[in-house]
Amino acid sequence: MTDTNLVPGNTTRDASTTDLKEGHTSPIATRGRMGKIAGVQIAGIGTYVPEKIVTNEDLAALGCDSEWIIRRTGIKERRHAAPDQVTSDLAYEAALKTLKSAGRTADEVDLIIVATMTPDHPSPSTACYLQGRLGSVAPAMDVSAACAGFMYAMLTAGQFVATGNSKCALVVGSDLMSRSVDPKDVKTFPLFGDGAGAAILTPTEKTESSGILSYQLCSEGWGADLLRIPAGGTRRQLTPEAFGNGEHFLAMDGRGVFKWAVRVIDESIEQVLADANVTADELKLVVMHQANERIIDSAVAGLKLAPEKVLMNLDRYGNTSAASIPLVLDDAIAQGRLERGDLVLLCGFGAGLSWGTALMRW
Repeated sequence: MTDTNLVPGNTTRDASTTDLKEGHTSPIATRGRMGKIAGVQIAGIGTYVPEKIVTNEDLAALGCDSEWIIRRTGIKERRHAAPDQVTSDLAYEAALKTLKSAGRTADEVDLIIVATMTPDHPSPSTACYLQGRLGSVAPAMDVSAACAGFMYAMLTAGQFVATGNSKCALVVGSDLMSRSVDPKDVKTFPLFGDGAGAAILTPTEKTESSGILSYQLCSEGWGADLLRIPAGGTRRQLTPEAFGNGEHFLAMDGRGVFKWAVRVIDESIEQVLADANVTADELKLVVMHQANERIIDSAVAGLKLAPEKVLMNLDRYGNTSAASIPLVLDDAIAQGRLERGDLVLLCGFGAGLSWGTALMRW
């Protein structure tokens, strides 16, 4: 069955293609809205990863198979935070580097948005802890969109900047995934690492060829159970029984998420490029959420992207959730692979199910 109640920019699909979980069919046949944000630029990027490197061999004691991890994901090592480090600590270090990169000071920041699925506390926001530590007086809030969080936060901040309601927005993706996954889950625990990445968004000249030339934000809530932390909210409190059952850890239907991600990445990137009338050949760089090498390779093949345009660092960091896209951007800048005027495509995807794709003029 196809839903004909579409909003502008949406496309239809056969709902039967979303049978990612046995016996489950998506009732939704639409995509999120397309948009553009002229007059905004990333003025600086900064990242931080904890010092502790955890190799695949280090996880052997947990029953994890190093060769299996590499073959199935491409991950060789990841970073784990120290016991006394929390999400806002990583965010703070990344924010300081970002401010230095952009030549800005904390008192110039007039908006702070932190994307995280591992907040310091359920309340208040991690962004408020970061704001206080920076000594800023900017309004601060969290965005919860899991691995798509940086895209959601960046595009939200971009709206503030483009409308003149922010002149210097600090966007941070920070997650301590090592504390959200059960170490006994030998197929999921090795996938994730800890890290933070941040960007400063500022105004630039508003032209048709500046800023975010096209973007798409999407969610498919029918797939929420594919990737979730069962307990700790109002639906399921963290009772002693729930804790004993490990329901405070991330639960993932890996096969279902893989099939979903491969499909939506290709569709979303194609739609964003078509909306901007840009071809894949014109892209300088493609930055995808660093979840799994096979997912990225599948997207590269399906979209006929030149492999050299797709930068990956998940072999060193694993899946750092909301931090992964800025971590790749920081690497790209350090390697001299991005210059002003280049076209870069960003794509994040994760729990919700949610994803966001954007084509930017750097």
